[in-house]
Amino acid sequence: MAGPNEQDKLAEDWNPAGGSEGDGLSADWAAMLEADTAKPAGEGADRVLNQDEIDSLLGFDASTSSAVELTGVQALINSALVSYERLPMLEIVFDRLVRLATTSLRNFTSDNVEVSMESISSVRFGDYLNSIPLPAILSVIKAEEWDNFGLLTVDSNLIYSMIDVLLGGRRVGGQITVEGRPYTTIELALARRMIEVILEDTHKAFEPVTDVSFKLERLETNPRFAAISRPANAAILIELRIEMDDRGGKIEILLPYATIEPIREQLLQMYMGEKFGRDPIWEGHLATEIFAADVQLEAVLHEFDLPLNRILNLSAGETIMFDRAPSEPIKLRCGDVDLTEGVMGHIGNHVSVRVSRPLNPPKVTMAAFEALDKPVEGR
Repeated sequence: MAGPNEQDKLAEDWNPAGGSEGDGLSADWAAMLEADTAKPAGEGADRVLNQDEIDSLLGFDASTSSAVELTGVQALINSALVSYERLPMLEIVFDRLVRLATTSLRNFTSDNVEVSMESISSVRFGDYLNSIPLPAILSVIKAEEWDNFGLLTVDSNLIYSMIDVLLGGRRVGGQITVEGRPYTTIELALARRMIEVILEDTHKAFEPVTDVSFKLERLETNPRFAAISRPANAAILIELRIEMDDRGGKIEILLPYATIEPIREQLLQMYMGEKFGRDPIWEGHLATEIFAADVQLEAVLHEFDLPLNRILNLSAGETIMFDRAPSEPIKLRCGDVDLTEGVMGHIGNHVSVRVSRPLNPPKVTMAAFEALDKPVEGR
């Protein structure tokens, strides 16, 4: 370890001119740092944004896909759209559609078909029409009970794959090459049959929520002829992918918010459990417990009104005459409800009642409880 004298000698070697020159070097370094920091600040104040930075600020970026969340001014413009997450029951309905369509399309094609739901999103109707890749078949569908329309779009890859499967084509790898020609009558007829199968499954998927039938109005190949709503109106877009081994395509179902407005209250409900509609297990358990419950039954001989002063003046041994014959029926009552009638008698030293006719039908049925759940008209 170096001693004090050696440390002083090393310090003199590093700074032979003394402390004044060391202070000068420190000042030079400080001046250089100030110049470096001041120069970019001055340049940043006068710098002009390029086109990419302007597009990013406004939220218009052509390189991003439609699934990417919008930012900037574009996000403010589209902020009026209602998120589909406010309709939790709708996602459950289309999950059920996926299961139903998988079975139906397997029976329809006699092939291994897998249906999956890619996304549920909110779009503007005009933006969706402009984004449809052509050629494609646009089906205008009408919800009979809702008295409004929707769109079902089948892309060309799925059309040619389905036709190839139905007509016994060879299994070729990859997507089928689409020719730039209009669809033939046979292709349109097969596509219409497939769309009708999917619409029938859509009816079954909505059945636990509401009874609605979807009717195929017409097939269009030009998006301009499939305008069922104003371009600025919001709509729900559901994308389904159908795979048949190594071929397939997409089906897109578009429902404007005006179309699903009649069942908006049902779609706002939170989904509970794994069953649709009534739960038979719970109904059976409730019925069993009700049948095993103990109730108090009263046998009413006769009822009539007496003045209060006579009731107060009753004494022991006084007789009250009932205007009833021994063979006339009496009422069997539970609480305030008359259940049935019976005839008085005796078995040994006990008074008995023999039921003479069936029970009265209940005034409150299950339909009355279902009517309570329905919204009142005019609200």
